[in-house]
Amino acid sequence: MSGNMSLETLKPMVLNGSIDTVLVCLVDMQGRLMGKRFHAQNFIDHSWEETHCCNYLLATDLEMATPDGYASTSWQTGYGDYVMKPDMSTLRIVPWLEGTAMVLCDVLDHITHKDVPHSPRAILKRQIARLAELGYVAQTATELEFFLFEKSFDEIRKGNFQDLAPISAYNEDYHILQTTKEEHVMRPLRNLLFEAGLPIENTKGEAEAGQEELNIRYAPAMDNADYHSIAKHATKEIAWQQGHAVSFLPKWHHERVGSSSHVHQSLWTLDGDSAFYDENDDLGMTDTMRHYMAGLIKYAPDYTYFLAPYVNSYKRFAKGTFAPTKTVWSIDNRTAGFRLCGAKTKGVRVECRIGGSDLNPYLAIAAQLAAGIKGLEDKLELAAPTAGDVYEDQNTTHIPHSLRDATDLLRNSKMLRAAMGDDVIDHYTRAATWEQEEFDRVVTDYEIKRGFERA
Repeated sequence: MSGNMSLETLKPMVLNGSIDTVLVCLVDMQGRLMGKRFHAQNFIDHSWEETHCCNYLLATDLEMATPDGYASTSWQTGYGDYVMKPDMSTLRIVPWLEGTAMVLCDVLDHITHKDVPHSPRAILKRQIARLAELGYVAQTATELEFFLFEKSFDEIRKGNFQDLAPISAYNEDYHILQTTKEEHVMRPLRNLLFEAGLPIENTKGEAEAGQEELNIRYAPAMDNADYHSIAKHATKEIAWQQGHAVSFLPKWHHERVGSSSHVHQSLWTLDGDSAFYDENDDLGMTDTMRHYMAGLIKYAPDYTYFLAPYVNSYKRFAKGTFAPTKTVWSIDNRTAGFRLCGAKTKGVRVECRIGGSDLNPYLAIAAQLAAGIKGLEDKLELAAPTAGDVYEDQNTTHIPHSLRDATDLLRNSKMLRAAMGDDVIDHYTRAATWEQEEFDRVVTDYEIKRGFERA
């Protein structure tokens, strides 16, 4: 259970007036919370069972445009409804909003009442079930990196998004003095998320001016994805309350370090024992871990789109920035795409360093589970670890260089089509293609405008 209250707990809080609003939310393709604010009495009387939303919510871009080309919904089919089915195990208070609770929803087909297969929670649910059939549970953790700015969202918007100033003037990685100056945002973020039931570990300064990191303790994969989405949403709201903007853009400035979202993962048996730890192995790794990691690495190009879903995402992959450029593994080495952490301990795990701060955690985790499962099924052999500066290694596989390349790999991935289904892969291929088309259109319009101005 990832929430911190039940319907029975909520009822007296509604009656005494301490809770008057319930946020009923789904997670969209971009990882955002979308939904409705219910009067709490209506929620406990009726809507805790289900509500409805337009099915375009899983077929939009970042600006809520409605691209054509989706099989699931379109202007031709009239944009009908989905059912939002509250997952009552996620019910929690929202302590940074007065009198408010929140619940996350599964998205169901309006006629069949079955999971909509391309909804992010359904995609992850499917891979968790596949893993369970093999006798395993995935424990995962995602790091959230973001930039905190001096000005508010509205001030930056009114300034046409020009001359953005981070809240600090220098690299604040692990810097206690500078992060003290930011505690009016980061302290309530930690404490209020913890009060909401999230297992918050810490915050810290990251390796750039104004860059922050929030760390949440590992959890079962679905709980982890829920925590990530709620925390990302809360970061924006709490920063807004304090008069600041935040950005989860992977590369907001070409001269500054980008923001990542590393994904840590390990497998455990259904009895609660680590399936990755072997005390007799030199690195503490079982054959299960080696097969799983071999799958992660072999199929990394196929699923890179789910770790880097936008044109901007690929600007982050740059030498000497702690963002990886190669899909190899190394032992506690931050220049590699995959890092072995906790070697020789029960906490041994693999960290995927490819993902950017813009990833959707449900999709990112699901894609990696699918690759790991394929490694287990085929008993793939793990290559030897790479040592030294991986940026300089010319004999390793590059991360796809662009969204266009990643989209082609996604479209043609037999592994992902088998694991997720053709409908899901075609849906997200369309999302990726639209993102590229819009970028190309904007660039063309800009070049035409500049040409007219020069003439």
